[in-house]
Amino acid sequence: MGILIQDGVVVNADRTMSADVLIEGGTIREVRAGIDPQGHTVVDAAGLLVLPGGIDAHTHLDMPFGGTTSADDFETGTRAAAIGGTTTIVDFAIQAKGTKMRDALDAWWEKAEGKACVDYGLHMIVTDLGTSGLEDMDDMVSEGVASFKLFMAYPGVLMVDNATIFKAMQQTAKNGALICMHAENGSVIDVIVQKALAEGKRAPIHHALTRPTIAEAEAVHRAIVMASLAGVPVYIVHLSSEDALNQVREARDRGLPAFAETCPQYLLLSIEDHMKGESFEDAKYVFTPPLREKKNQPKLWDGLKHDHLQVVSTDHCPFCFEDQKALGKDDFTKIPNGGPGIEHRMQLIHHHGVNAGKLSLNRFVEITSTAPARIFGMYPRKGAIAAGSDADIVLWDPNAEYTISAATHNMRVDYSMFEGFKVRGNARQVYSRGELIVENGKYLGKAGRGNYLRRAARGGAWQ
Repeated sequence: MGILIQDGVVVNADRTMSADVLIEGGTIREVRAGIDPQGHTVVDAAGLLVLPGGIDAHTHLDMPFGGTTSADDFETGTRAAAIGGTTTIVDFAIQAKGTKMRDALDAWWEKAEGKACVDYGLHMIVTDLGTSGLEDMDDMVSEGVASFKLFMAYPGVLMVDNATIFKAMQQTAKNGALICMHAENGSVIDVIVQKALAEGKRAPIHHALTRPTIAEAEAVHRAIVMASLAGVPVYIVHLSSEDALNQVREARDRGLPAFAETCPQYLLLSIEDHMKGESFEDAKYVFTPPLREKKNQPKLWDGLKHDHLQVVSTDHCPFCFEDQKALGKDDFTKIPNGGPGIEHRMQLIHHHGVNAGKLSLNRFVEITSTAPARIFGMYPRKGAIAAGSDADIVLWDPNAEYTISAATHNMRVDYSMFEGFKVRGNARQVYSRGELIVENGKYLGKAGRGNYLRRAARGGAWQ
């Protein structure tokens, strides 16, 4: 006996069809029209879209930063993700300088144990290759950590030099993993920041004004050049501007395996509308890269449409306004960087992408589920409504209307970056490995039911 989702419209990245979906034992057994309902529990999906569960490939749960810790842990963050239609996340373990990556992996497994509500993978943030770091990378790949993030920003904290980046890239040429880059010229930005502070410019808006788009573009270009020299692909995280996008597009036009993601905040929020420099409320929008001018937004949407950008993730890293963002009340450099978004990615991209005519339904599925599954070694187990795939399924009501607000969201943070945004399209039911875990906005599952995903290194299997 299985679960039969009947009479829905199945939307995959490559096609849309009217079909039934049969779930047995946590996986999808069959996808076709007219499956015999006898002996199965029938779920009526008439009028609904049947989507593969969303995959958010960039989150920071229970993460220490700037003297505090991100407000959502693996329980509250993954529960909010599930309610919004995301059934898989990939979070970041952080290697402390002078330690082995294995220590960070163990620490993040412990953070997730008994808490994760959906399946999760882990990237490894590399801060120190030391004497055995390259072998550490191979060890991580054997544990299913198939991607490594390095920082070109945050000098003295997370930033590594070009030699370290290039050595890590050379190692992934051997072990098949993927390098993810936070691409901003941190050394130059630090000089600009110190000048602003010396001039008494301490309000939150100066976080954005001291991180120009050309500093992002230069770092993106440098990352792509180093990856090309090493003969490996590279993935640019949270790309925010047209200047940076141009670097990725030009590389892809030359046939280089350069990939990039953007986030809802860069597609929908702007420095003009949300950081007017009038109050400390602007601190709600302090994240890195910062908010950009509105003129960048149509270019990013166009990049998503034409596959210059491959993924929309959130960079979910929430800090409460009242007692965490306030750490930088008198100095913008002390405001914890990050914002909440894990719950509303799917609604925002569906409404402002599909409903607005900027994206097809298939492209919506591609950038929110299928592409991150392919890029990060989870496909076809994740990211598709297909026989043999995990039964991570969202029954999506394209006509459901919803207003985003901190008063009703499930993230453990006291504000929303998208307060008052009205969207049409929302998850009605969410299945994770065949288990109904969300219905009409209520989480039905248990904390700790999410499994760690051992992701496969792709090696030479890049587009």
